Amino acid sequence: MNNNPLYEIFDQRGARIAFVGVLSILALFLLAQTIATVGNLGRSGTPATDTVTVQGSGQATLPPDVARVSFTVENTAATVSLAQEATTKQANTAIEYVKSQRIAEKDVKTLSYNISPQYSYPNPCPLGGSCPDYNRAPKIIGYQVSQTIQVTMRDLSAVGTLLGGLGKLEVQNVNGPAFALDDATAGYDAARADAINKAKAQAKLLSKQLGVRLGKIVNFSESSGGYAYPMYSMLGRGGAEDSKAALTPELPVGENTYNASVSITYEIR
Repeated sequence: MNNNPLYEIFDQRGARIAFVGVLSILALFLLAQTIATVGNLGRSGTPATDTVTVQGSGQATLPPDVARVSFTVENTAATVSLAQEATTKQANTAIEYVKSQRIAEKDVKTLSYNISPQYSYPNPCPLGGSCPDYNRAPKIIGYQVSQTIQVTMRDLSAVGTLLGGLGKLEVQNVNGPAFALDDATAGYDAARADAINKAKAQAKLLSKQLGVRLGKIVNFSESSGGYAYPMYSMLGRGGAEDSKAALTPELPVGENTYNASVSITYEIR
């Protein structure tokens, strides 16, 4: 029989398993530290001081693939329910017309629905005359109910027809169309890629002129913005001889131009 206390501890199966687990964890930790050390070989712990910074400006011009039109239907009546009834009837008629133009339900949405009291403000009291408080207080004379709807059109050739149809329905508050990309980031991504390529080309030329080698990128920043300008392709038929066509506006589609600027800082050796 062995009286060594350490032998008695490790003679137990559970204790041996626990000890092996601890050794395994320690081995994994040392391996991770070794990999990190190897990966950082040649890297300084202090920020790079020998650097060169280049800028690049990029641009991407893409045709729009959607047009967004919004319109507001509003009615005023003596009571909220009457105003709601009139607005609902007119809005539902307009929505039914929009959907009849082969526009998907997902592309028709309500942006807002408002109920507002309408007030009457009495004339100010005559100078020097008596004027009870109840005569000076504004009075509710009715209620206005409005509903704003946004339509996203994917068939750009039908935008003029839609606007003409809304006009026939006496929809007076129409905004748009706003021609855009459905994926707004696509244009900026393309412009950024162009800017980065130009900055890299500038860095390569500069390193050759300076007689240095480029190292890793130590800093990057960007800014972006976009605008649209018109093309000369027209939507709608027009034509004075056709009264139906005369209600269809001609709309320049335009193109969307996206701009991006980047700044890249390299280590130099």
